[in-house]
Amino acid sequence: MRAALSPRAGPAACLLAVLLAGCAGPALQVGQDEAAVLAAMGRPTGRYAMPGGVQRLEYATGPFGRVTWMVDLDTSGRVQRWEQVLGEQRFAQVADGMPREELLRLIGRPGHRAGEWMNRETWSWRYPTNDCLWFRVTLSAEGKVISGGGYLPDPSCDIKDSPN
Repeated sequence: MRAALSPRAGPAACLLAVLLAGCAGPALQVGQDEAAVLAAMGRPTGRYAMPGGVQRLEYATGPFGRVTWMVDLDTSGRVQRWEQVLGEQRFAQVADGMPREELLRLIGRPGHRAGEWMNRETWSWRYPTNDCLWFRVTLSAEGKVISGGGYLPDPSCDIKDSPN
């Protein structure tokens, strides 16, 4: 994302442009090899085999981060594409019966995991939103999605009352 500023733009506008440019994502280029990705982004938090021999590298910023980048490498180990995957568009693709491995390939590792009764597990992801929400999915003991996901208030946003 590039911001065009007029010569009369004030310091606040320049600062805003710099901040927005920093949010644009990793400094990658299509065709770069895996070594360049590792040099730019460090060690991935996950690696997933995708159809057609593609490898997906996960860069999660959890547990309190709200961004997870997925970088897809083609069969020759070169960057095909990259995308920030934590958002409502991706969350809408989560469906009952989806295997745990497919969920991980879709949106990456959760920021929080909680054990439930009957050996179920609830996974939660924080994501970029103006509301203080997180996306939650419940998995069965067999590792399949049994609750296609929902949005709940993020407990990290609760105000901690202190006695006076």
